[in-house]
Parts: sequence; C-alpha cells; structure tokens
Amino acid sequence: MTFSTTLQPVRAVPHQVTRAAVITHGLAVTIGDGLARLAQVAERFGVELVVPEIELRKHNLHDGPWRVMEEDESTDGADLIVVLGGDGTTLRALHRSLDNGVPVFAVNYGRVGFLTTAPAAELEQALSRAFSGDYCVVPLPTVDVRREGERCGLGVNDAVITSALHGRMAHFQWSVNGVDLGEIGCDAVVISTPSGSTAYSLSAGGPVLGWGLDGLVVTFVAPHSLTARSLVLPRGHVIVIQNRGEGTAARIVLDGQVVERVLQEVKITRKT
Repeated sequence: MTFSTTLQPVRAVPHQVTRAAVITHGLAVTIGDGLARLAQVAERFGVELVVPEIELRKHNLHDGPWRVMEEDESTDGADLIVVLGGDGTTLRALHRSLDNGVPVFAVNYGRVGFLTTAPAAELEQALSRAFSGDYCVVPLPTVDVRREGERCGLGVNDAVITSALHGRMAHFQWSVNGVDLGEIGCDAVVISTPSGSTAYSLSAGGPVLGWGLDGLVVTFVAPHSLTARSLVLPRGHVIVIQNRGEGTAARIVLDGQVVERVLQEVKITRKT
C-alpha cells in the first residue's frame, strides 16, 4: 500500500518501478543500514535511485547507485517516492507529491509510523513487491487554507491557526457556512483530516476519524471555555477563522510548518 495526495489524478494501475526518489529521517543514524538494504533491492529490480542533495550530504553517499536530484528538480520523473523514516518524514514526502501525485511508500523508522507502509524489519520483502508494481494507492484528503482568496497551502494532516506570539492566548471568531459560532480564547484551532485526526487533534482531545470518512474535524487547543467541543464536518463546509486578538498577530501552521505569520481571516475547506 502506498499513499498519495490528490491534486492531480492518481495513477489507476500501478506498474513496475524504474525510478524511485528517496527521502530519509532527519537523523541519519536513525535508519542504520536502511539505505544499503534499499540499494540492494533496487539493484535486483533495476530501479534507479534519486536523492536530493541534502540526503547525499546527510549520509555521505559518494559511492553506490545514487543519482543526485538537481536543485530545481522535483519528483515528477519518479514512479515512487521511498521514505525511510516515520510520520514526519512521510509528511515531507507527501508534500513533495502534492503537485504530481507520485505515490509515497514509507518504511517505518519512526516511533509511531501511522502513515508508513511497512515496518523496517520487512524492508526487503515490502520494497520487492512495490518495485515489481504489486501495490495499491490510497488517496489522502488535504486541508485547503486560503487568505484573501489566495491559497496559503495544503495540509495533509492538519492546519493549525494559532497566536504568532509564543505563550499568548489567541482570540478567534469562527463560523461554518456563514453561521457565526462566536468568539473563543484558546491556544490554537486545529482543523484535521481523518488521517491527521490521530495527530495534534487527538492530543488536544479531538475524536479519531476513521479512514475513508469524507470530512474534517475542528478541535480547540486549551480553550478558555466550559463548552468548547470538537466539531466533525462533512465535505463542502467552509470554516472561517478571524483573528480578534488586539495587538496579537496570528499564524498558519500546515503539518508543523509555519506558512503565514500575519493574518486577519482565513477560509478552510477539505480538498479532494
């Protein structure tokens, strides 16, 4: 099983892999001999392995079957993105596939591995099947965040609206489909997909959404309220968050990465 974000149509019929882009855990030591094991499988199946420059430096890959991805080169030419890492690394890879839908196949070298495809102990067996084309693609929904009509970005797991000043409570006015739901003080608002409902939203007390549910969940982090509860919404609903904090800017964080630091209003919907 592989995952793909779906801005572009997902390839309906998997086929034998001839080129794979490789992305690894931020700490090189975490994956041990994973790259060597990957290289052996790739050689057996005649798969070209392409790595970004940062991976070459991280692992000192001066020998072996590695081709370096050019600075401006994307993963467009790859049949598969192979991840050796955990959920954070897998999210980075999924963001690389947002524009082209290249499937992501992740071998778990992390702590949880909710988004990964196979455990590290089964690397050879799992990648042998993947490289031969024996896999299915599971499309993942994304959270679409727009400011003043322009897209700020997409979140595979979640979009978080929070105070731009660390330690300062945010004050947000929020509405769904034009229905005003009031003002609330909180540390943040988390809008997550079903796959992201087991991440930050869960930590803040939100419900777990089963994979395949066609919706989003809105969860408040540390709300200054006795009545704030998570809200599960189906596809098509538009969530509007307005910053009401006097003198306190807000920011947007997508999958743990800050993408916008000053905002007054954002609109959030489920994409695909």
